[in-house]
Amino acid sequence: MAIAVATAVTVLAGCGSSGTSTSTNGGSTSGSSPSGPVKLDFWGWAPGYDTSVALWNKTHPDIQVSFDKIPSGAKGGYTKMLTAAQAGNAPCLGMVGYETMPSFAAAGALMDVTQYMAPAQSQFAPWTWNQVTIEGKTFGAPVDIAPMALIYRKDLFAKYGITQPPATWAEYAADAAKVHAADPTVYLGDFGNDAYNYAGLAWQAGAPWFGTGGGSWQVNIDSAANQKVASYWQGLLDKKLLKTDPSFDPSLYKDMAAGKILSDVNAVWDTPILSSSVQGTKGDWAVAPMPVWDAANPVYGNDGGSATVVLKGCQHPKEAAEFATWMSTDPSSLTNLIKVTGIYPAATAGLGNSALTQPDPFYGNQVVFDVFKNETAHINTSWLWGPTMTQTSTDLADGLGTSGTGSTTLPGMLATVQGKTVAEMKQQGMTVSG
Repeated sequence: MAIAVATAVTVLAGCGSSGTSTSTNGGSTSGSSPSGPVKLDFWGWAPGYDTSVALWNKTHPDIQVSFDKIPSGAKGGYTKMLTAAQAGNAPCLGMVGYETMPSFAAAGALMDVTQYMAPAQSQFAPWTWNQVTIEGKTFGAPVDIAPMALIYRKDLFAKYGITQPPATWAEYAADAAKVHAADPTVYLGDFGNDAYNYAGLAWQAGAPWFGTGGGSWQVNIDSAANQKVASYWQGLLDKKLLKTDPSFDPSLYKDMAAGKILSDVNAVWDTPILSSSVQGTKGDWAVAPMPVWDAANPVYGNDGGSATVVLKGCQHPKEAAEFATWMSTDPSSLTNLIKVTGIYPAATAGLGNSALTQPDPFYGNQVVFDVFKNETAHINTSWLWGPTMTQTSTDLADGLGTSGTGSTTLPGMLATVQGKTVAEMKQQGMTVSG
């Protein structure tokens, strides 16, 4: 999520086609005919998307959407989409995270559907609309944002004498030491290898990775502000106060179910993932605000947020834009996506959806979305994603993993990722300064 995905990304990238080509291939519309319904293919991976597609198909006989589940973007989904776009046989619709929009735009993989999307702009929070708009061209509809919180075992916090969830990172470190001292096999939290979770930590701390100015990109991954974040987490790793299970790995949920990992700092969409992964601990969990650096001036992080984009070569962009808007704004679709996918809606009308006010039995009947709602006003919307996030996130994930095992350090790893990112951007013909 960034209030300016990169207003100059196309110019700075030097290769940003608007993707207005209308390829004559039938890859995204095969089976449609003048006498039959328009058929659209949609590639994505989030749970619940298939149900929203089915809801659409029941009420829109003239436009039928087929949802194909592919690996998540970081695990090959984005490569699959980009390869298909370059080959001229991409689906009409794709699930793309805000962080990857600049990369897709620079690669010319997106279709400019401004004329079809413009009427929907007022239905979304302004900064979320900016996630799908680059250089004045809109490429799809925003779906969600992803504020972060502390998801924790309230029963085990009480067992180890933690009467209140940590409100600051200083309290988090103290609680981590307290728990581990009481039982060396138990950890307050896990330090995984999810690059975008780590991005949320940097985002919260006011440690941007990218900037623009003077016709060039700036890369700040190794800045003083980012070193502050890295040094904090490195300090906890050095003291062996965190478990280092890989993010979303079965080992992580095994340790959580066994009471060996007591909390997770993660995004709103992680709440249903966790509840389905440790079902035997139903009722023992709760959600609290993400720990902050300054209790007097709370600022929170964001880990994710995605769009439904129209990909290059789509033969039915108007219908694709209509579906994308509907999926993000229709009450029945939003109810499904809130309950199953765990989204926090980008559409302003979605914020009044009754699904956001329902008690969650897994979390002791807490209305967990209240926590995320209260945080949204304290998320810095100036964060800017860079144009090579596939490369940057891969290198960062590798570095997080090796830092967790002690093979390297987080501060040192940032310098490595910075160097590789600058090299990749220059290789792609981009101007980089700083």
